[in-house]
Amino acid sequence: MIEGLAKDAARLAAGEVSSRELVEYSLGRIERDTLGAFRVVCADQALEDADRADRWRGEERPALLGVPVAIKDDTDLAGHITPFGCRGSHQPKTADSEVVRRLGAAGAVIVGKTNTSELGQWPTGETVGFGIVRSPWDSERTPGGSSAGSAAAVAAGMVSGAVGSDGAGSLRIPAAWTGLVGLKPQRGRVSVWPHVDPFYGIAVAGPLTRTVEDAALLLDVLTGNHADDIHRPPAPAEPYREAAVREPGRLRIALSFRSPFGVPSAVDPEIRAAVLRLAGVLADLGHDVFPADPDYGLIGLAFLPRGMAGVADWLDTIPDADPEPATRTEAFLGRHIGRRLVPTTRRAEPGMRRRIGKIFQRADVVLTPATAQLPLRIGALSGRGWWATGKLATAACPFCWAWNVLGWPAIGVPAGLSTTGLPIGAQFLGRGNDEATLLSLAAQLEAAERWPERRPTELPTSVGDLAS
Repeated sequence: MIEGLAKDAARLAAGEVSSRELVEYSLGRIERDTLGAFRVVCADQALEDADRADRWRGEERPALLGVPVAIKDDTDLAGHITPFGCRGSHQPKTADSEVVRRLGAAGAVIVGKTNTSELGQWPTGETVGFGIVRSPWDSERTPGGSSAGSAAAVAAGMVSGAVGSDGAGSLRIPAAWTGLVGLKPQRGRVSVWPHVDPFYGIAVAGPLTRTVEDAALLLDVLTGNHADDIHRPPAPAEPYREAAVREPGRLRIALSFRSPFGVPSAVDPEIRAAVLRLAGVLADLGHDVFPADPDYGLIGLAFLPRGMAGVADWLDTIPDADPEPATRTEAFLGRHIGRRLVPTTRRAEPGMRRRIGKIFQRADVVLTPATAQLPLRIGALSGRGWWATGKLATAACPFCWAWNVLGWPAIGVPAGLSTTGLPIGAQFLGRGNDEATLLSLAAQLEAAERWPERRPTELPTSVGDLAS
């Protein structure tokens, strides 16, 4: 059975299991997948890479040697197309992205590319061209998005870790709706080359895992820059995995239910209760938890143009693109309005950081819900126009996107289950370049909450179980 990135790496190093066994198990789970998590499975290459990992002989063992992982379908993998959920005349890529290169350098085995919403716009994984991603907790619900397939694959035990991306909560939302850890790093922490400024700085790549330790390990592997990157944050003071096992000390935690739109959001009562319960757990752990809201101001004016322009940019790279109606409208607005406003939004960013950053004069971390609603039903956003889709998506997921504008790190963590057994998530928002504090706090909370023990279904426990 796949036990986790860190645990499986240790088992492989100790000779307790082979990479081929782990990869065959992963591929077996994927073969039986009814969730639509993967757009493409790289079975032959994965088995070849597993055999290569099993033959490895060297002094310093790569961190993820022989461990199966998945990547989101906005990530270039040589020999495969990168449709990002949009129909068109796609050509196979001739080079790996920097994310894939770093995974390869760490010895990870990529088993496939996961499905996403079209160009990452919506908090689901439903597209006309590539089908529907369903939640392992309830097949009539979405696992969240846009890193939908990555979340479904990890939550259902197909892999222990996957790479996703986050432009408005696309890691933290699916983490919330599938009971996972979703880490949005500091802008530039993880190179997204061949893109140097995707969606004008709001989109980053990061881990989706079951445990904080695995998220830290995967972030350690992914951290670093390509020579052409324009965003280059200072290097971390220590490996993130070390931060994840260090006690955070007594922290000041601001509890906020105010969305970046400046008004209290209509938060589902069960979500509000779950986040309040989590605040109580944190207080019991010795932290100073108090109500306080960041001063978001008019940050939405700095987000919308960049999102619209980013969609237009990506769509313009797809020959014979055949987007869904809402995407077509988004791209039209991006070409005619968004691109004109992007320079203004970038100039406003330092002032927004100063105003919103004042919360860190009082707090070390901000705690908010990750979403305002429980996981949406399949089809909740389908077939609607741009305005109606955006309105529904915003009502469900109003909390995450502001930190994308600022470029600061955030981490989504499980907050419990609803009365109907659906996952609920919260998020910790951090100051710039401070992933370490978020990981340390999240790991402490995980030890108290023991969320990795919560599983959506009865999963097979061995390769032999797959044949039964």
